[in-house]
Amino acid sequence: MNQRTTDVLIVGSGIAGCAAALAAARDGVEVTLATKATEPEDASSWWAQGGIAVTREDADAFREDIMAASDGEADPEAVDTLVGNAAHAVEDVLLGTLDIDFDTAEEGADTDGFAYAREAAHSESRILHVNASTGRHILPPMLEHLQGLDAVTIEEDTAALELVTHEGLVHGAILERDGEFAPCFAGATVLATGGIGALYPRTTNPDGATGDGIAMAALAGADVADMEYVQFHPTAYAGADSEDTFLLSEAVRGEGGLLRNAEGERFMPDYHEDAELAPRDVVARAVRTEIDATGGVTLDVSPLDFASEFPDLVHKCEENGVDWTEGIPIAPAEHFLCGGVAVDDRGRASLDGLFAVGECSRTGVHGANRLASTSLLEGLVWGLRAGETAADAGEPAVVEAPDLLNRDPALPGNFARDKFVRLRRVMGEYVGLSRNGEDLSRAQGVLRRLKGEVDAYVRTRTARGLYELRSATIVALLVTRAASENPESKGCHYLEPSAVAPEAEADGD
Repeated sequence: MNQRTTDVLIVGSGIAGCAAALAAARDGVEVTLATKATEPEDASSWWAQGGIAVTREDADAFREDIMAASDGEADPEAVDTLVGNAAHAVEDVLLGTLDIDFDTAEEGADTDGFAYAREAAHSESRILHVNASTGRHILPPMLEHLQGLDAVTIEEDTAALELVTHEGLVHGAILERDGEFAPCFAGATVLATGGIGALYPRTTNPDGATGDGIAMAALAGADVADMEYVQFHPTAYAGADSEDTFLLSEAVRGEGGLLRNAEGERFMPDYHEDAELAPRDVVARAVRTEIDATGGVTLDVSPLDFASEFPDLVHKCEENGVDWTEGIPIAPAEHFLCGGVAVDDRGRASLDGLFAVGECSRTGVHGANRLASTSLLEGLVWGLRAGETAADAGEPAVVEAPDLLNRDPALPGNFARDKFVRLRRVMGEYVGLSRNGEDLSRAQGVLRRLKGEVDAYVRTRTARGLYELRSATIVALLVTRAASENPESKGCHYLEPSAVAPEAEADGD
């Protein structure tokens, strides 16, 4: 791989990275989009099921729903940015440019023609969707559109290993493909690397969600925030093998699906007045409580016409040998990181020349818990704004790049895999749905030792798997430290009652 330059370097090919590339290309600058993905399904956006929330005539209600779901922790200005730009972004890109064939309402329905869905913690029906597989209907057309633009070069199967910095300014990144690596210098660098699902035993994310962008930014000195807020989706298929995990869209409960414990009892009304449509963190903890108490939880889809409304999910059930007519076994699984690289309303990070968009960023929209179907929207809105701003960053400068060494023999093929097993076990056991100080302290000790081992190998070896493991250990430590430093139980950072600081308990009395 040879050294190169580009006006804007984008790392990641989900909806946020693609939106940034589109916006920058519209301004006429040269764009390089580097992605580990070799297929659209390697990006988290492809796996998005429910849809994309939009602002209709309910802007105030939309804002209130986001704030309520966030447990009051969302940044009001960021929420205003999302809600205020939602309709234009969707109309411009998804409808106008890509002509996405969203599901339509029955003739005569009182809508603008679309079949808007309602999901948990939404007070209105405002979610555009395509069946229960919206992401896979949006991402391929976006990539195809970008491939047709002369200004955009897409580098597939290409990983970013480390940012190139000089005197507090980011000048690009070291890229790797097929074992070869070299710097790509850029006027602006946009991280759009997705989430951290690979850090947990069960996740709805693709395997490549190792937190690369967050780790690279943190190592370079960029600010990160809200890392303790890791959201677990309450309804993922509870197969015997974690690799069989798949998401059962919140839209199923929006259409009338019910949660029942192993004794056949519907339990959510006992936990929240909105029952199955309570915020995700509430439902996820309730599901885990009922699994522990009764032995299991199923999603009862008998109240709706599941086969006709969710054919893609029927197919997933059939692939896994699940008789959905008897109820679908479910359990919480890691789903989304609400924190990440701290950015402003244009996606700018604290380091000049660096932007972050999508799940690897912390815009402030989600606070302590994300409202359903706002992730695609956030990626689209911030991707467009970041790409537009990045296009004005100026020409790339060639500076001294990090000297990555690869002088020692390659490690055994199972080295990274075995370390990941250890990391996932620690995160699943100690930094999951509920936390306490003792577990978090234990996790930090194990993770620090693991990071020390990995750092020692990285000093003399440069391989994608090893750098992914380094990213995962760095991000795992960031999550665990943030959780241990936050004494307030909020949203998806849930502290077991005995772990809540005395003053916090007193405040709640």
